[in-house]
Amino acid sequence: MEVKIRLRMSQADAHYGGDLVDGARMLALFGDVATELLIRNDGDEGLFVAYDEVVFTGPVYAGDYIEAVGRITKVGNTSRKMSFEAYKVIEASRDPECPYKAFVLEEPKLVTKASGTCVVPPR
Repeated sequence: MEVKIRLRMSQADAHYGGDLVDGARMLALFGDVATELLIRNDGDEGLFVAYDEVVFTGPVYAGDYIEAVGRITKVGNTSRKMSFEAYKVIEASRDPECPYKAFVLEEPKLVTKASGTCVVPPR
């Protein structure tokens, strides 16, 4: 099973100079994906216990469109191992003369990948 969400990073998501988005925003997206995976798989929102790995591979800026993807990779009695990726699919213009332009990327750019564990109540 796989779950995807896509959304635009807003100006409110910009945390650093130059409209750079904090990497924690990608983790929040992964949390939303994990919640949907658990609801679809177990009928319960569950709880995120820990990330095993988080790798940031590229910058994200306000105005970029990000697609977050997750899947359950292993099912235990109450634990669910998951993997996640976040891809930039539309890139906002970084040109101050044309801030309203954006570019659909021919190939999505991987900006973050992670794996972690969630738990649900016993059935």
